[in-house]
Amino acid sequence: MGSAKEAKEIDLGSGSVGRLLFKLAVPAITAQIINVLYNMVDRMYIGHLPGVGASALTGVGVTFPVIMAISAFAALVSMGGAPRASIMLGKGRKEEAENILGNCTTALIAVALVLTVFFLTFGRSILLMFGASGNTIEYGWAYMQIYSLGTIFVQLALGLNAFINAQGYAKTGMLTVLIGAVCNIILDPILMFGLHMGVRGAALATIISQGISATWVVLFLLSGKSYLKIRPCYMRPRADILMPAIALGAAPFVMQFTESILNICFNTSLLKYGGDVAVGAMTIMGSVMQFSLLPLQGLTQGAQPIISFNYGARKIDRVSRTFWILLATCMCYSTVLWAVSMFAPGVFISIFTKDAALTAFSTWSIHVYMAAALLFGAQLACQQTFIALGDSKTSLFLALLRKVILLIPLIYVLPGLFENKVFAVFLSEPIADTIAVCTTVTLFIISFRKLRRTMG
Repeated sequence: MGSAKEAKEIDLGSGSVGRLLFKLAVPAITAQIINVLYNMVDRMYIGHLPGVGASALTGVGVTFPVIMAISAFAALVSMGGAPRASIMLGKGRKEEAENILGNCTTALIAVALVLTVFFLTFGRSILLMFGASGNTIEYGWAYMQIYSLGTIFVQLALGLNAFINAQGYAKTGMLTVLIGAVCNIILDPILMFGLHMGVRGAALATIISQGISATWVVLFLLSGKSYLKIRPCYMRPRADILMPAIALGAAPFVMQFTESILNICFNTSLLKYGGDVAVGAMTIMGSVMQFSLLPLQGLTQGAQPIISFNYGARKIDRVSRTFWILLATCMCYSTVLWAVSMFAPGVFISIFTKDAALTAFSTWSIHVYMAAALLFGAQLACQQTFIALGDSKTSLFLALLRKVILLIPLIYVLPGLFENKVFAVFLSEPIADTIAVCTTVTLFIISFRKLRRTMG
């Protein structure tokens, strides 16, 4: 890898680990925030459509689980392939790393074609199943039809960008997201209001922007600026290359795919026991959680190529130092997040509502829901390190443990044990988090000690 120094923004195998993590994490955190603002601006424009804004926003909101599913499939291929490519680079096996990149590119294209046909065929029925009504289905379906046609761009932009970050090109990876966001913000008002395309204009702006991002990514990975390149000779699918990548990507896939299911479980239970105000509080807390965790996700994304590369290079001390810095940073951040949630929740709540009843309800419920927030740092640092080390079985188990094995059953079991049913639903979150963190940390300690023995 040393021979590629001229081609790389950052050398993953030498220098200060702390400085290296900072250089990689800052662009990753910035990209995460840009991506969320990207979606918020899109919904803001839709909500201001003259006369139909509320119905249009609700209809497009129902498409969110579909959009999450499309993103999850990109993660299935890329979030396993990218760490494996980093590991191979650490071992000095560039040809195998490019083989992984080529196979994952083919897989992303194939997945995109299958998803496009599936959602164009069954999309309307899916939206009705997800809660679209007679008043909102036409808006949701209009958006989804056009968005589905751009699935290929979404898969390539999201999927292949992971391989840019995996090489240490953090700024280039951030620019991929920034270019798409800026294009979308510019195109939204032009297509929606200037050309009077409404919801269809919003969808078209999104897929054009994703198309530009995808073109940027592909051209970079074909150019001499990238150390790893997409080469046609490596794009023929091989099970021995593709299946380990998909197995490792199963954990990020499960984490993203189950998020929509989890939202449905929370909202249906809270609507049953607490009505619209409880669902409104959950919407606020879900938004707080999503936005607050962005720095943690950016930190773990920045650490991934460092850990993977040095694991492949058998530099266990650099792997260990990177993990401990990552853990300490994540724990500091999650402790601050917990403290604000416990002692000054109004800082979060006032962003989303001025309604007195909803504010009062959200204030006590956020104390329950975020009670274990200070543990998030340990959970994410350990879980993402398992992925960076290529441990597909453990990372998949941990992804299933928190949401599928613990949280979803607790949402329905706990109300039968408490008089205050709404309190019980919110309580499921910190209970699941605590058990998941204890399990994750225990498994990580055992696994890392074994790793040090084998590599020491």
